Amino acid sequence: MNKQTLRVDEGASVALCTFEPEGAARASVVIGGAMGVRQDYYASFAQWLAGQGFRVTTFDYRGHGDSLVGPMREVRANLFDWARDYEAVIAAARAALPGRPLYLLGHSLGAQLPGLLRDPGQVDGLLSVAAGSGYWRDNAPRLKRMVPYFWWVLVPLATRLWGYFPGRTLKKVGDLPAGVILQWRRWCLSPTYSVGAEGPAVAQSYAAVRFPVLALSMSDDELMTLRGTHNLVNLYANAPTRVERIAPQDVKALRIGHFGFFREQFRQSLWPRAVAQLLGLAEVERPVAGTTA
Repeated sequence: MNKQTLRVDEGASVALCTFEPEGAARASVVIGGAMGVRQDYYASFAQWLAGQGFRVTTFDYRGHGDSLVGPMREVRANLFDWARDYEAVIAAARAALPGRPLYLLGHSLGAQLPGLLRDPGQVDGLLSVAAGSGYWRDNAPRLKRMVPYFWWVLVPLATRLWGYFPGRTLKKVGDLPAGVILQWRRWCLSPTYSVGAEGPAVAQSYAAVRFPVLALSMSDDELMTLRGTHNLVNLYANAPTRVERIAPQDVKALRIGHFGFFREQFRQSLWPRAVAQLLGLAEVERPVAGTTA
C-alpha cells in the first residue's frame, strides 16, 4: 500500500492509497466511499483486489478522514467539491495506468457522485454497492421513521451549533463539513434526489454518462430499499444499467446489510463475484452519445 496526497485545486488536496498488483495490472479500480466512511474501511478489500491483478485506489474526500486539514468547522466544501475530488483521483489513476480499463466501485455515495463527473469518458464502468437515491421516502422502513427528526431537527441544529455535523459524537453517519451535510439534506428531501435539488444542469450531467452501471442491492440493507436503488440507477438515463439483488442466504450468511460487502467474511463469496462483475462491465456495449440506452 502506497499513501499519497493529491492536489485537487488551489487550497484543496485529498489523501489516497494505492494498492499495486504483483504483475501487470489488468485494470484500474477506484473505490468511492460512502458518506462518512473513511478509506481505511475498504483497505482489506482493496488489498485482496490488488491480489487479483487490479491496481486499486482508495481516497478520502476533502475535509474528511485523512484528507482533513485543520478544524472541520473551517472546511469549505460541498458535494460538488467531493465530485471534483473523485474526478481528480480518477484522472490520476488513469494516468498511472494508461491504455487499461478504469472502473469505479462506488459504495453508497460513491455510486451517486459519478453522475456529477465533468468527464465521464474517463470511466469504463461503475459497480454500485448498496447505493440508491437518498430521498427519505426511499429509505428502509426503520430508517424512514427516524429521518424526519434527523433532517428537520438534528442536522440543522447540530450543524449550526458546532459549525459542522458532529456525527461521531452523535453516533450518526460521521463527522461531515457543514456544506456537505446541508447540501445532502436538500438532496434527501427531494423526490428526485440530487437532480431535483440541483436542477437541469445536474440532470444533464447524469444523462451524459454512457459507461455501464451495475448496481448490487442487498435484500437486508438497513438503509436502502430496492426502489431507492432503481431510482438512483434511473438517473443515469442514457447509460446501460442493471440492478442485481443479493440476499444473505445466497452467500450462506446471516447478514450483509449496507456495510457488510467489504468485510473479510465475504472474501470467498462476494469478493470473487465482484471481480467477475467488474470484468463483465467491459463486455457491455456502450451507447453512442446522442442516442438513448
